Amino acid sequence: MNTPLIEISVVIPMKNEARHLHHTIKTIAGFIAQSTPSYELIVIDDGSEDETWKELLTLRFAIPQLEGIRLSRNFGKERAICSGLEHARGQAVIIMDGDLQHPPELISQMIDAWRSRSVKIVECVKRTRTKEPFSYKLGTRLFYGILHKFTRYDLHGASDFKLLDRQVVEAWLTLPERITFFRGMTAWLGFSRLQIEFDVPPRIEGRTQWQSAMLFKLALSAVVSFTSWPLRFVTFVGVFSFVGAIILGIQTLYMKLAGVASTGFTTVILLLLGMNSIIMLSLGIIGEYIAAIYDEVKSRPRYLISENTMVDHNK
Repeated sequence: MNTPLIEISVVIPMKNEARHLHHTIKTIAGFIAQSTPSYELIVIDDGSEDETWKELLTLRFAIPQLEGIRLSRNFGKERAICSGLEHARGQAVIIMDGDLQHPPELISQMIDAWRSRSVKIVECVKRTRTKEPFSYKLGTRLFYGILHKFTRYDLHGASDFKLLDRQVVEAWLTLPERITFFRGMTAWLGFSRLQIEFDVPPRIEGRTQWQSAMLFKLALSAVVSFTSWPLRFVTFVGVFSFVGAIILGIQTLYMKLAGVASTGFTTVILLLLGMNSIIMLSLGIIGEYIAAIYDEVKSRPRYLISENTMVDHNK
């Protein structure tokens, strides 16, 4: 049986967004309906602890294009996006957040650019952000600066708000890793792309699900996934320490033979503290890469689905 061709899929990961789910989905559906009658909305419930899934099932009666995927637990936004991309059937796929901080009014502009300019990726880049703590802004700048320095991928202002052509989605699906960083992976894929700047509006209600610990974990995963430079850094530090030890050893031996060596433990203590700190830091860096290898070789699925409203059209 032939299934109707879907032009646009919209993937929306959500967690604990029950209070404004109806407003969000209806707003997004209204904007995308202005650009194409052939679309689907795929909402991924990433282990919500509120009534997000119940509200989603209720809303399906009002919006027939709406489909839902409920993950068995909270796997994180990155893996929720994976599940949406793997189930999307559109000729192009739009990924966006479910709190309306990715302006849905840009959807028509994204689709028009994809249709008329023959670009494979349309990515929305943050021009300004909502009010954020200074520490958060500083951490974000530092993270993207380090990532750009080590990987040559400039992700300043990058967001997950993107349109991917079907060819890009199929290429993305061939990437087998379990530790995923969506923004970095799409940058690594290449393909022709167009950027659209936008100002990040405030959330419609509630607080962001992203906490400092989660952002740090994402940053760590991104660095480990996209560059081996920290491992080389350990080697450079080791070589530098070895050269310094030779110089210091020669100086110490000379002073001993010259009879001008002074007693005291200050230098020894400082050297021990410094070297031990370098050793522990190096072991920590190596440990992160070993942990990443461990996660990959287990080959566990990226996510598990407990409920799914989508019909398997391949059967």
